[in-house]
Order: sequence, then C-alpha cells, then structure tokens
Amino acid sequence: MKLTHNRAVLLMVAVTMMWSIAGVVTRHLEQARSFEVTFWRSFFTVLCLLVLLPLFQGRDVFLRMRSGGAALWYSGLAWCGMFTFFMLAITLTSVANVLVTMSIGPLLTALAARWFIGHRIAPRTWAAIAVAGCGIAYMYGSQVTQGVSLAGTLVALCVPISGAANWTVTQHAHAQGRDVDMIPAVLIGAVLSSLLMLPMALPFQASAHDLMLLAGLGLVQLAIPSALAVLCTRVLKAPEVSLLGLLEVIFGILLAWVGANEVPTPNVLLGGSMVIGALALNELLAWSKRA
Repeated sequence: MKLTHNRAVLLMVAVTMMWSIAGVVTRHLEQARSFEVTFWRSFFTVLCLLVLLPLFQGRDVFLRMRSGGAALWYSGLAWCGMFTFFMLAITLTSVANVLVTMSIGPLLTALAARWFIGHRIAPRTWAAIAVAGCGIAYMYGSQVTQGVSLAGTLVALCVPISGAANWTVTQHAHAQGRDVDMIPAVLIGAVLSSLLMLPMALPFQASAHDLMLLAGLGLVQLAIPSALAVLCTRVLKAPEVSLLGLLEVIFGILLAWVGANEVPTPNVLLGGSMVIGALALNELLAWSKRA
C-alpha cells in the first residue's frame, strides 16, 4: 500500500480512533470480567491476524517468522505485556486513568534508550520527563489521599513500561542491522497473552453479547489498527506518530464519558493535562527542529 503524507496522517487519526474504543466497549460487557476479558480480546486478535497477515505481507509471512531471531520474540513478549496489562487495567480503574498513564510511553522509551542503548536525551525531553512525572505523581498522590485503590493505575503503568521495552528492543536490533517485523510480533504477543490468561479466565462466563463485543475489539480495536499503524510509520516521522498517538487519550476519555457516563475526575484531568502538554510540546519542538 502506497501512502502520501496527508493520507498517512488521516489514516493515523483513524487508527487512534479505533484504538480508543476499548474502554467504552468494555463498560458495556454483561458477564465477562478481568482475566476472561483479556483472554478473549487477545484470542480474537490472534484469529484476525492469522487472516490479515497473509493479506498484508504475503503467504510466506509465517515462514519468515522463523528467521526473525531473538529480537522478534522479545518484541512479541513485550506486546504480550502491553495487551495483558492494558485490558486488566481497564477492568480495574477508569479509562482516563489508564490512558493518561499510558501516554508517558514515549518518555519512558527515551529513558530506556538512554540507559540500555546510550541514546542521547535532549534537554527539552528531560524537561518533558520531569513535568510528566509531576503530573503522574499528582494523579497517584491524589488517589492515595482520597483512599482510592492504586491497583488499576499501577497495572496501567506496566503498559508504557512494556512499550518502552518493546521499542528499545526494536531500536537495538535496527542498530545492528536487523529490523524487527512488527506485525508478526503483534501476533506473537497476542498468542502469548491468550495462553497466559487462559487458566485464569476459566470457567468462562461471557455471554454471546460479550463475545460479540470482544470479537469486535480483537478485529477493530487491535488487529486492523496495529497493521495500519505499521504502514503509517513507514511514511510519518517519529514525532508525528507520537503527536497523533496522543489523540487516543482524548478520543478514549471522550468516548467513555459520552458512551458510558464515566466522567474523569478533576485530579485526572489536571495531572493528565500536565502529561499530555509536556509530551506534545516535546514532540512539536522535535518536529520543528527536524523541519
């Protein structure tokens, strides 16, 4: 698929809209809970990718996975963490909490790349990390003082940590001349997540209504946008992708607000504004510098 820059931008916006539906859809489940929700979304993602992968990358894609090397499997393990922790967090805390916590992913990636690969961090990124850290600390502190359980928010924090590990692995492999094919890595992650969640998901309680919604998440919220996002990254620069990715936070909070009457608290809005503002400013400055 050949994309112009403008079409890639529009496609990335559509991708973030698809990513953002997880929270509101989860709020309309009838009987499925926690581990079972996570299992079914990952399982349906596997089924969808088994169809989509040959369409996007040819019939020999599964043969090529054998020569992907350790980096492919490390990336798949990181995707497993992202899939698993995200859905568990969504069932434990508010959508806004999860999405705001996830948004620090690019900053954690910068830190991981600095510590493990030796990448230099620009002063503006250090400032963004400090401001975003204050925003997250404010959110966490306000929840502690109000007696709110931090379990869901701490689980959500594992999502950007897994993401930082993923991008660090792929950057390290690229530096050594071995690029990781991200879409097969997504498939590996979904398989591992399904296998990990299966014992804890039993006995199944999901209704037919729940299974239909979770199948929709596997296809529309994960399999399709993950494949399309990989196409967009071939045209868009990293700061552009990071900026457009922030739309997931905005869309997700709005959808949960309108579609599930889940109103974000003032503390989340304030702390989230600090995080989003710091990340957006950092990426805009990086973009303008490259331009």
